[in-house]
Amino acid sequence: MEELQKTLRKNKYKKINFKVSKTQHLVLKATINSIKGTFILDTGASNSCVGFESIELFQLKARKSKTKASGAGATGMFTQLAKNNILQLGRWKNSAFHLVIFDLSHVNLALQQHKAKPVHGIIGADVLLKGKAIIDYYNHCLYLK
Repeated sequence: MEELQKTLRKNKYKKINFKVSKTQHLVLKATINSIKGTFILDTGASNSCVGFESIELFQLKARKSKTKASGAGATGMFTQLAKNNILQLGRWKNSAFHLVIFDLSHVNLALQQHKAKPVHGIIGADVLLKGKAIIDYYNHCLYLK
């Protein structure tokens, strides 16, 4: 496993640690526009997102969106879009990052019912694809290039 880490470092991958929550979600810390938050790493989510309640926290410039969101048991949810934000995961950074904003209350309610901590949002496949992600489940770390 150390050989993998050396190879990834040599190829300019950045290591980001995550934790596994009580609900078996992969949880990591991320910074949006210089403000730290807690996020679920979700390989099945097409886009990264935050809840409406986090618009002010992360200083987002939310715009209307015609797109409806679905997932985690909910469909047809109203969304907004915040373009050109700065996302940082560990030492990996994206300075022109777009976020979908929608009602995450159903996600946090489910987490709280299992006595897990709420999250600010979800890091989805958009980040994983852009960063050419490699997930090391055994050692609880994500590598992004």
